[in-house]
Amino acid sequence: MKAHILHSIKNIVTAITVTMFFSCKNNFKEVQKVGILQNEPIGEAEHIDLKYTEKLEDSGKLKANLKSPKMFDYSNRSFAFSEFPQGIHLTVFDEENNKSVIVSDYAIFYSETDLIDLQGNVVISTHSRDTLFAEQLYYDQKREWLFTNKPVTLRSGSEISHGKGFDSDSNFKNFEVTEMSGIVYLDE
Repeated sequence: MKAHILHSIKNIVTAITVTMFFSCKNNFKEVQKVGILQNEPIGEAEHIDLKYTEKLEDSGKLKANLKSPKMFDYSNRSFAFSEFPQGIHLTVFDEENNKSVIVSDYAIFYSETDLIDLQGNVVISTHSRDTLFAEQLYYDQKREWLFTNKPVTLRSGSEISHGKGFDSDSNFKNFEVTEMSGIVYLDE
């Protein structure tokens, strides 16, 4: 009788263990699904044409126009960001309504830090006809500052300069090309 009770207890423990194993396995699959969903974008948009305006008394003044074929919204992440996998075309207008254009093959915008990472064939053309070419460039929106430590080419008038880095305000009034080389014409 004692052996029968021990055998029954052993069977019950085995049944509970197997049940827990399968129930844990099912829960693990559910947890995996949640992880996958959290890594997916919370939203997708195509053919974007966003206009940012500055509110004036009776109307809005256009400050910027962002166009992109596709955007993924990852605001569901702990460090939220928006990704533009097919690049951007951004037109920015200054106080005098002068237009500057920024294009890149890829861009990512980090919401919490207001940092934009532009990558692949980055070109910035200012209204004064200065043009910057880079493979990667960052824009800090809070400080209104552009920077990179990757190679750049700057064309200003007939002068072409090459460098291994770049720092500038958003208006290109205060800029520095690091380790610069190229042809620079000086007025005497």
